[in-house]
Amino acid sequence: MIKEEIFPPKAKKIAKELSIHGDTRVDNYFWLNERENPEVVKYLEAENDYNEKMTAHTKQFQVDLFEEMKSRIKEDDASVPYKLNGYWYYVRFEVGKGYPIYARKKETLEAEEEILFDCNQMAEGHAYFKLSGLSVSPNNKLVSFGVDTVSRRKYTIQIKNLETGEILPTKIETTTGGSTWANDNKTLFYTRKDEETLRSDKIYQHILGEDPANDILVYQEEDETFNAYVYKSKSKKYIIIGSSSTMSDEYRILDADQPRGDFKLFQERVRGVEYGFSHFEDHFYIITNKDEAQNFKLMKTEVNKTASEYWEEVIPHREDVLLEDMDIFKNYLVLSERYNGLNRIRIMSWDNQEDYYLPFDNETYTAYTGTNPDFDTNILRYGYNSLTTPASVIDFDMKTKESEVKKEQEVQDPNFNKENYLSERIWATAQDGTKIPMSVVYKKGIQRDGSNPVLQYAYGSYGHTTDPSFSTSRLSLLDRGFIFVIAHIRGGEYLGRNWYEDGKMLTKRNTFTDFIDCSKYLIEQKYTSAKHLYAMGGSAGGMLMGGILNMAPQLYNGVIAAVPFVDVVTTMLDDSIPLTTGEYDEWGNPNDKEYYEYMKSYSPYDNVVAQDYPNILVTTGFHDSQVQYWEPAKWVAKLRELKTDENKLLFHTNMDAGHGGASGRFEALKEVAEDYAFILDLEGIKQ
Repeated sequence: MIKEEIFPPKAKKIAKELSIHGDTRVDNYFWLNERENPEVVKYLEAENDYNEKMTAHTKQFQVDLFEEMKSRIKEDDASVPYKLNGYWYYVRFEVGKGYPIYARKKETLEAEEEILFDCNQMAEGHAYFKLSGLSVSPNNKLVSFGVDTVSRRKYTIQIKNLETGEILPTKIETTTGGSTWANDNKTLFYTRKDEETLRSDKIYQHILGEDPANDILVYQEEDETFNAYVYKSKSKKYIIIGSSSTMSDEYRILDADQPRGDFKLFQERVRGVEYGFSHFEDHFYIITNKDEAQNFKLMKTEVNKTASEYWEEVIPHREDVLLEDMDIFKNYLVLSERYNGLNRIRIMSWDNQEDYYLPFDNETYTAYTGTNPDFDTNILRYGYNSLTTPASVIDFDMKTKESEVKKEQEVQDPNFNKENYLSERIWATAQDGTKIPMSVVYKKGIQRDGSNPVLQYAYGSYGHTTDPSFSTSRLSLLDRGFIFVIAHIRGGEYLGRNWYEDGKMLTKRNTFTDFIDCSKYLIEQKYTSAKHLYAMGGSAGGMLMGGILNMAPQLYNGVIAAVPFVDVVTTMLDDSIPLTTGEYDEWGNPNDKEYYEYMKSYSPYDNVVAQDYPNILVTTGFHDSQVQYWEPAKWVAKLRELKTDENKLLFHTNMDAGHGGASGRFEALKEVAEDYAFILDLEGIKQ
């Protein structure tokens, strides 16, 4: 029997010249951005068909992996209830159902359950479904919510009467999904998105029962690099409009009892000055980087004197501690900090009698404050997990210092024992001498002889830190002999704010070279070898994958790039694309020649050359609003044209999904199974 030879699709070439700063780039696949063009859809479907054929031999393995990962998850699970305004709120799941059920009980957990939303019913007939932004009115009788059935992150806000169960006819289109009630129970504030760029730029006021066409515009953000949003203070005293860019913040406040009043400017924007605040009694407490406090400091000001000249220092800037967040209670102030890459939770009493840190003793872990909507309590709810420890939700009495574990994530596998796994933190040395930390996890008994498969993951942009957290699906790799590594490269904030500053704009290349230097270290230290090393990243982490593929393809056997941002220069020159203008402070503005040339030096699409590349899997969503599907499509077409090897290059477009992938609790696991099957197959692991 002759085996049928499978040939990859070939995208046609239509040269388009793109000129700026006296430089011309020729883009042969620019035409793939025509979303409505039947030829484009035909090409994407041809790539999907090729991917299906090339992975046909792993289909059963993918099903098995999916079932294995799904079986570890408790199907009839529920979140730990939290109390808000007389009701206990929680989310629960039922066996065999992929979507959450939102519910509440009045006063006690023994009371009768009231279902707010059963997303399993609401999702029927939709390939994609997402419920977002639940906001209950102060009198507990109404709830506003947002629904997205396309995955473009354009939510329609609706309102449900909780007494009658009726969903009101009001539909407010093209919003962020979130909304905020004034204290009169009939005024709702929400954020609209620009129809084309999807930038959140307008705040509206809606009166219950009125036609949304008559909603009042209360704020419009004119600066294209800023996004606007609206929320209510934990004290319930203020409606707050925020406006933020990568570098600056500005807020306006309104007494929540006076929704027809005018919003008052808190402190006008100053380029490079970020701030956020919480209200407590007669003061606002402010976390800010003002006065070059790079790692942020805590200040306070009286409620009627909000301009920055009145701000007083409470906790000064510290060179070695990043101040990330705060939670305010009647008797305590709780600060979330990061020191030497690790989370710390600091508890201080307002009477200055107590000031201490919660004790954590792991080498690498994740801890964070949870849902704490109640002011008048001494109980702090926080979460804890590590690469080897399933997630716990803990209630801590700040007065008695007693802890109660409210829930530990159940791993539904009789063979699972957290003592069977080891985690450690190791440090590679980057090209410029900087020490780059990595969090590592593997099954006990592994020998460092260069033969272990390693999956190295990173993100490395926007100051986003990938904390070392537990994953039940990752066990499918660890139990098959894989070592999993998170590289805490520059561009994140793992080692403070300067860690971010050293991996963006004109230092962006540090992100790529840090990842490559971590890979070299893993090989040198015999954790693995180039034959067994795999890399993975998504979105801006997908750009990272594109960068390392061009710069050091010989180090990897396989690379997975999910929804990758790879056509950096062209996208950043097109201000009609969602998110572009708000990104100038992250990547630079290529209308400026210096930034254009620097960006062009690393942009994955622009730097594809005739060379050997490792095995590559690229995934995207046709409706992605953040990284448009055509970026990975063009990149794959160009790689197909130029690469000089026989390695696999697979491209899968989910025609129903957007940036976040599939909806539903378990559907997303099918995508994980696809990724895992790809690298396990390359490793020769068939089951």
